[in-house]
Amino acid sequence: MPQTVNELRNEIRQAVGRYERVESTAFTKEALAALCTTVNYDIDTNNLPSKPQMRAGVLWKIGELDDDSPEQTPQPFRKAELEAIAAALKDEE
Repeated sequence: MPQTVNELRNEIRQAVGRYERVESTAFTKEALAALCTTVNYDIDTNNLPSKPQMRAGVLWKIGELDDDSPEQTPQPFRKAELEAIAAALKDEE
C-alpha cells in the first residue's frame, strides 16, 4: 500500500534526526534546516532562510529542480516531492 503524505513526512523527519509527529503537519523551519544539512544545501543555521528557499534548495540538491529559486516552491512539498526526497535519503544510507 502506498505511503500517505504524513507517513512520508515522518520517514523524512526520522532520516534527518527529527521526531515523528502524530498529527499531519508541514515541516517546521527547524526540520527543513535539518533536511537541508542532510542533502548538503548550505544555509546559515543562525539565521534560517525562508521555508520556500529551503524547500527549493532541498529539491535542487536532489535533482528535482534546476536551481534553488524559492518562487518554485511557495507551498509545502507535494506527495511526489516527498517521495523523491525519501528516495534520495534512502540512497544516501
